[in-house]
Amino acid sequence: MVVTGHRIDVPLDWNEPSGPTISVHAREVVAAEHAEDAKRPAIVWFQGGPGHEVLFPEQRGSWLAQLLTRYRVLLLDQRGTGLSTPVEARSLPFSDPAALGEYLCNFRQDSIVRDADRLRATLYGEDADWYVFGQSFGGFCSLTYLSYLPEHLRGVIITGGFAPVLHETEEICTRLFNHVATRNAEFYARFPGDAERVRRIVDHLETTTDVDGRGQRLSARRFLMLGGYLGHQHGAAELHGIIERADNDLEQLHVLSGRIHEEIAGVMSPANPIYTVLHEAAYSNGPATRWAAQRARLADPRFALDAQPAPYFTGEAVFPWMLEELGALQQLREVADVLANHEGWAPLYDIPRLRANTVPVVGTVYWDDEYVERTMALETVSLLGTCKPWITNEYEHGGYRVDPARVADRLFSLLDDLTARS
Repeated sequence: MVVTGHRIDVPLDWNEPSGPTISVHAREVVAAEHAEDAKRPAIVWFQGGPGHEVLFPEQRGSWLAQLLTRYRVLLLDQRGTGLSTPVEARSLPFSDPAALGEYLCNFRQDSIVRDADRLRATLYGEDADWYVFGQSFGGFCSLTYLSYLPEHLRGVIITGGFAPVLHETEEICTRLFNHVATRNAEFYARFPGDAERVRRIVDHLETTTDVDGRGQRLSARRFLMLGGYLGHQHGAAELHGIIERADNDLEQLHVLSGRIHEEIAGVMSPANPIYTVLHEAAYSNGPATRWAAQRARLADPRFALDAQPAPYFTGEAVFPWMLEELGALQQLREVADVLANHEGWAPLYDIPRLRANTVPVVGTVYWDDEYVERTMALETVSLLGTCKPWITNEYEHGGYRVDPARVADRLFSLLDDLTARS
């Protein structure tokens, strides 16, 4: 591969182009054998997230290898991440929560796609066309791009990221929690002995101060965040292994081992403050989110700590208590509340324009996807003009990583077919 770094300055607020600026960084990657091919089409990579950076491409493998067979790939560090102007909890640009909230309002997908389009024009020319790839939250970005800046898009690939564009955060979280409950029921049916084990673990954490080697106490509600594993390709088995080990720890050690503490610590990383404070805002087209996931969880007795025979695990969600319990996130507590109560978010999608879309769009809808609920994803697929989905129950949310060659072959074939027709 030939990897070239690019950095440009962009407005912090795209509605005030003459105001303060930040920098955005991207790495252009091209297969070495095609490095001199100036006509090779470009594709921009929108990472999952929000708030996750793209790591340096140390090898030509996985999905990147598939893209390199057809494109030069622009790996974008979305604003606030990686080598772009970063957002870091220990070094925030404002101490006042209101000012910091105003700053962070500019880090959603409506700004990300404008950054990307400026990179397109800067690197390849004002009139140049390119493709878009969006995984998970990257698919949300792709749909925002199609809504507001589709003029130079030749095609779009979305994996596990057909955003619920017709719904607001409140309903999205409620329906997601109902879907996560279904995944829990399937899990306990597959591993029936785990209900009793989880009950013992939760009771232990509710009645005992169980701390890790750094003095961080583990609560039962943090333990139940391991439900995010149910969205992995073999996540039910992974979760069962953790539960089995934790229950054995209690029987023999009377505390949870450091290994279990490490597994749980990895569920919510303080390294991604944008994910923490803008996770729910990434769904909003106007209304305040008001900690929608927390309200959805409290409204469903299956997720209560005293639920019998055992509480359900939560999925991918951010709760306000995290900013109390996790020391590294406490600096974000006040601004998270500011953003949760922010009214008047800019619309992320133009529904009439999406209906009239003529850019070829292909992608995966994973039937049991824990993170992007299928009925809402299928609604988006149905309304989107010039779209051909692959609906499959063979993979979970990260299917493009599990079987990259097969997924790529299927999606490239769909894209070529749709392009030929249009």
